[in-house]
Amino acid sequence: MADTHSCLENLDLNRRRLLRGGAASLALWSFMPRAAIAGTRDPRLLTMVLRGGLDGLSLAAPVGDPDYVRLRQLIAMPRPGEAGGGLALNDLFAFNPNMPFLHGLYQKKQALVVHAVHTPYRERSHFDGQDMLENGGADGTKLRDGWLNRALAGLPAAGKISPKGLSLGPVVPLVMRGQAEVLSWIPKVYNLPLRESTVGRLMELYVHTDPRLAQALTNGLEMVRVSDASAAIPGAPVPAVPQPQPGGLNANRFREFTEAAEMAAKFMKPHDGPRIGALSYNGWDTHANEGVVQGALGNRLGGLDAALQTLHDGLGPEAWKDTVVIVVTEFGRTARVNGTAGTDHGTATTALFVGGAVKGGRVHADWPGLADANLYENRDLKPTTDLRAMLKGVLRDHLGIPDGALATAIFPGSGSVKGVDGLIA
Repeated sequence: MADTHSCLENLDLNRRRLLRGGAASLALWSFMPRAAIAGTRDPRLLTMVLRGGLDGLSLAAPVGDPDYVRLRQLIAMPRPGEAGGGLALNDLFAFNPNMPFLHGLYQKKQALVVHAVHTPYRERSHFDGQDMLENGGADGTKLRDGWLNRALAGLPAAGKISPKGLSLGPVVPLVMRGQAEVLSWIPKVYNLPLRESTVGRLMELYVHTDPRLAQALTNGLEMVRVSDASAAIPGAPVPAVPQPQPGGLNANRFREFTEAAEMAAKFMKPHDGPRIGALSYNGWDTHANEGVVQGALGNRLGGLDAALQTLHDGLGPEAWKDTVVIVVTEFGRTARVNGTAGTDHGTATTALFVGGAVKGGRVHADWPGLADANLYENRDLKPTTDLRAMLKGVLRDHLGIPDGALATAIFPGSGSVKGVDGLIA
């Protein structure tokens, strides 16, 4: 069910932001396009945040690097063709074998891998790293809103474009907090259901005392209607359950991942649904017994693969061709393995850009190598690609946000970081 409490809390947050908004936020509008969104006919953008620090060297393993096995030791992923081996991307990289659907998208040129990617953050705190990832800042400034919400706030309400955002999860992630209106949905495991009579009394009260709260409640009830019935979307197919994966992993075990993805597809597919959304998955902090192929990390990567397939199947071909899914994490893991067959907090990692609108089938990497002399602080994969450059390229070419706004309002202080061209098909 939809979380009406989150809707109301977000509305209150928006009020406070509007009251204290200054010249910086108002300047955003001067940069924004006044016509329909550029790039594709009806673009959709979903951001998935993997909380805990993803080991990018195990999602897309550099099996062709001569120092990979030496550094990774017992957690090194076998090469393609070996037992439990990875899924080849090119001569250097291979996907984790628990991600066959993602590999299929890569082969269809609908998945782009970005390696040795980083935010401006250089310390090792989850909380500070997540804040900088999601608020889009260039330093330790505690921005109170997120880059995705700021992008949403500047989108024109034209044609089929919905100016509303979508958040899926128990809380609205920082990346989606801000002035723009955000509809929220919480997985049923977190819900405390309200009686119809209670909802009716609340609606009657708000209609007469606070029309904006009444509208927020109406939005929440509409999300309940959509989430509780596939028939709410005429002709919508039921998302297919991904097939069992290599290594004995079965997608039926991945409801934690697929439920949110299924709802994202259900909400974002209709012609009048939200077009920009965010969700997060916890559990990527692999300090001990990482289990790259068969184990903790392998299972979570299988869940992520199942989520991507569920989203793909739920959106259907027409919506999927105009969709970009961004998969990001706050930082990577150490290249060196610790004494408990795990990895500690690192720096550079891997990001994914997936969808029918992505110009994929390639690995975007200024690969630094894993020789000791090339490691960052003698322990981490060296950061070489700024994540903001990738995000700017997508926001500009997929959503039509101009470079000026990206450098000042969306990612403050990033004027020297140029958006990457050629990411959108």
